Parts: sequence; C-alpha cells; structure tokens
Amino acid sequence: TSSSSVWTAACSSSVMSSTITAPLATTMEEPLARLVAFEPTTFPVLSVYLNTQPDQHGRTPDATPYLHREFKALARTWAPGSPERHSFDQDVERIVSYVTGKIDPAANGVALFACWGAEEFFEAIQLTTPVSDNRVYACSQPHLYHLARLDEQYPRYAAVLTDMNTARIFVFGLGHVIDAEEVKGKKVHRVKVGGWSQARYQRRVGNAHQEHAKEVIERLAQIVREDKVSHVILAGDAAVIPLLQEQLPQELIPMVQVMRLDIHASEQDVLTATLAKLQEQEVRTAAEKVDRLMQQYRARGLAVAGPQETLEALANGQVEELLVSGALEESHPLPEEVSAILAPQIPDSAGGTTSQEPRQASLPDLLVTKATQTGATVTFIEDGALLESVGGVAAFLRWRA
Repeated sequence: TSSSSVWTAACSSSVMSSTITAPLATTMEEPLARLVAFEPTTFPVLSVYLNTQPDQHGRTPDATPYLHREFKALARTWAPGSPERHSFDQDVERIVSYVTGKIDPAANGVALFACWGAEEFFEAIQLTTPVSDNRVYACSQPHLYHLARLDEQYPRYAAVLTDMNTARIFVFGLGHVIDAEEVKGKKVHRVKVGGWSQARYQRRVGNAHQEHAKEVIERLAQIVREDKVSHVILAGDAAVIPLLQEQLPQELIPMVQVMRLDIHASEQDVLTATLAKLQEQEVRTAAEKVDRLMQQYRARGLAVAGPQETLEALANGQVEELLVSGALEESHPLPEEVSAILAPQIPDSAGGTTSQEPRQASLPDLLVTKATQTGATVTFIEDGALLESVGGVAAFLRWRA
C-alpha cells in the first residue's frame, strides 16, 4: 500500500488479533512516567482517547468510522512521502489494529499514544473508567491532559467496612477493585461460668473489640504504604468507628473520611458509594483550596494566578501544586504571547534545538505536562467559575523568586 493510502487501508480493514496485550490499568503512575519522559520530536505523536463504554443494549461502540474521519483530515497536513507522513501512516496502522482486535471487553475507555519515528514508540492504556469523548491529537509529544484528569477523578484509595468482629478492606483504583481481604477478630461468646460478673464480661468484650480495631488499622497502614494509597474511608458499625480512629497512626489521620454504609454491601456498591463520597469531598476541598490560594496571591505569598505567571513559574520549577479549571481544554487555546515559554525543545537538522513546534500543544496540556515533569501536584477544579477570573489557571509555589 502506498504512503498516501495506508491510513485508508488501515481504517477500512478489520485487523484482528488473537490476544489482548494490555490488562486493565490499576494505576497511572508507570504509564504516565513513560509518557512524561518522552522527548519532544519533529515526528507527529498521535494521542488517541476513545470511549468504549457499551450502550444500553450492551454493544461496544465502533470507533473505526471516527478514526477514519480524523486520520483522513490529519493525513492531508503532511507531504506524501515525507518522513513525518511515513511515521503517521505507520501509527495509523498500529492504532487501528489495536482498536479492532486488542481491547478488553471490560474496558470502558482506552488511551493510545504512538510515534513510529521515535523508535516506534507505542503506549496503550485500557481503563475501567469511561473516557468522556473520543479525541485525536497530533503534537510533538503525548497529550496528557485527559489522562492526568482521569488519574485525579479516580484515585487509588482504601475503604474499610467493619463491624466489631470482621473487617473487609478494599483497595480501589481507576474505578475498579484492585484488592479485597478480610480481617477477622476473636468472637466473644457469653457463657455461664460461676462467679463471672457482667463487668468482667464487658471488659473482655471491650478488650476483644479494641484488639480487633488494632489489627484492622495495622493491616490498613501496611496496605496504605505498599499500595501507595492516597485516601482512606472508614465505614460500617457506628460503635467500632471510634475504636478504629483511636488506633490511627498520625500519618493516616489526614487521609481519613468516615461514612455510613451497610456492612454487607457488595463490592460494586462499596465502590460506588465511597467514590461518590470522595468526589463530594473533592468539591468542598476545591473551593477551600482556591480561596486559600487567592489569599496567598493577594498577600504576594507563595502563589501565582493566570496563564502567564503560572507558565513562567512552571518553567522555573517553582510550582508545588497546579490548579487547572476542568473547562480549560474547551475554552482556552494557547495564547501567542505565552506560547514560547514552555514550548518543548525539539532537535533540528543541525543538531541544535528549536522551540518552534510543527504542531503546538494546547495551553492545558503544556501546563499539565510541565507540572508532571517537575514533580508538581496537578489538581483539576471541576467548577469552572472558581478560577474563571484568573483565566482558569493558578498555582501554589515552593519558593518565590
């Protein structure tokens, strides 16, 4: 097939595979690290996000017509026979092959990143969480905005559901159960023994309950360390929750939220209820965080607000936490006056570098990518009104110049 028609052949054929090559992702940490480390290139890097969530009849949507349209439009932007077009054509074949034959039926979303010209780079991430919309980007490096947003919307967290004798500990990540286990305490049975007083029996019961709470929290602390959990939810018998809270080590206390939940709830019900609790708390925390940032900014403290100041702070490695409006992708194209501040340095033909990208990334993606590269936390503020007055972008600083 000629270079000019490779994308057509790829999109019109059904390239099937006998194996699924990528398990459902439980964490974004490793793939994000690989994507962030990708060096900008003059070859097109394709970033594809697909919603593969079944419809009400259980049918998975066919993404091929969408990809056909997007790839056809993009193909015209490179000269036939050019190295960039050849790399693009190879990536189209690989992406369509993957989409038609290698997606797990349980996946509700898929993110694909490809650049044949950069040592045949290819990264596929299959998700239990749905991707909101189908999107295709062609830039000089992977488009990470949506991946980072999903990572925050569906964090890795632990939920403890317990009564006085048995605890179920779940670890959730990216919208599904990663692990589940039980911790069973010693049951205390009432027996008829001469000389036993009610007080003695109650002490024994109380000691058993305290021992159970201690065992549960010790196991929870171990899980938090090993699984890099960021939030903890305690739920279940109202009488045992205070006992658990008494046993919490200092480092776990800021992570913990408490809620009411049926001790016999199914895994899916536990996931649905606890995730909703986390997201409700995130809404409240976001408003408080923006308010605190604005106070810092007004006092000329460790904060910046607005695209220009935030981009400059990111370029200097000053940002501790980046706050980005969830509406920024749709409403904020990259302004010309700030486009050069964080433009990736791309090798030129003479062995030097240039900041002139063949395809400039969007402002939101530049912000998120640079924040991730410099170890800054990225927080998405879903209520667009909270950051609207400062252009949808602000940041807490590590230090001020």
